[in-house]
Amino acid sequence: MKHMILDTDIGTDVDDCLALALILASPELHLEGVTCVYGDVVLRSRMVRKLLNLAGKPAIPVFAGVAQPLLGLVPVYWEGHEGAGLLDADDEHLAPEPAHAVDYLVHTVMASPGQIHLAAIGPLTNIALALKREPRMAQALAGLTIMGGACRGYDALHIGYVEHNIRCDPEAAQIVFGSGVPIALIPLDVTVQVRIRPADVERIRAAGTPFHAAVADQVALYPPFGTRGFTYLHDPLAVATLVVPDMVTWREVHVDVETGGRHTAGMTLMREPAAAAPANARVALGVDTARFEEWFVERVGR
Repeated sequence: MKHMILDTDIGTDVDDCLALALILASPELHLEGVTCVYGDVVLRSRMVRKLLNLAGKPAIPVFAGVAQPLLGLVPVYWEGHEGAGLLDADDEHLAPEPAHAVDYLVHTVMASPGQIHLAAIGPLTNIALALKREPRMAQALAGLTIMGGACRGYDALHIGYVEHNIRCDPEAAQIVFGSGVPIALIPLDVTVQVRIRPADVERIRAAGTPFHAAVADQVALYPPFGTRGFTYLHDPLAVATLVVPDMVTWREVHVDVETGGRHTAGMTLMREPAAAAPANARVALGVDTARFEEWFVERVGR
């Protein structure tokens, strides 16, 4: 069993909710706590708290973290539908723990060196600040799995120059990639290959619990899902690699994050490792799409 912390910007894209559902459905993972980052972190914490309560896991602690990017150069992206269909007036009492997410990350990792896996499925601000506060945390973590970035090979020119999680705080991302922490990176090139569709949502709903109904409702209410008839499983794929790492194909690379440029701020630049640029991440460059999609729905819909 892997002991893990989830660092999330749950609320804007439903994939964070689905990643949390996958963690709770996976006996191979023990969720120590959840930290929230970016924007209205108290609202995000309330969403996590509600889902954990519905899942019968009220004892898992939830912490609010940093609301703004490190340098505050880019406005916070906020769709405005966050919490809709999940939270109501009776949930105003749901609150994060009094401790700050960064303090929790540092204390928990340093108290159990080599034991804690961290899954980062939002902007990397909390993690960058934790690493700056306690640089030894880079060696104390058992591993850091990040959903973010894009390699943009010839077969991925349809995706943007810059992926959302890295674009929201490029400076934080550069700190993390330069820290020496063992990183597994699941980039946008791979995550746009896996989807959840209406029939899958109904399989999850058919589990018949209030938690499964809430998860299914969140997918159904996510605006792009209604428009396209599917949505991408970005964050669940990152979580899945903690359980079944051979679901994807890996390659050791050197990653730099562009922190300037009118079009390229937040771009992840990847190259073959070299003496002057050693490998600092193991990057997923392919996925068994059919295998993952069926595995995910079967597991979450139990």
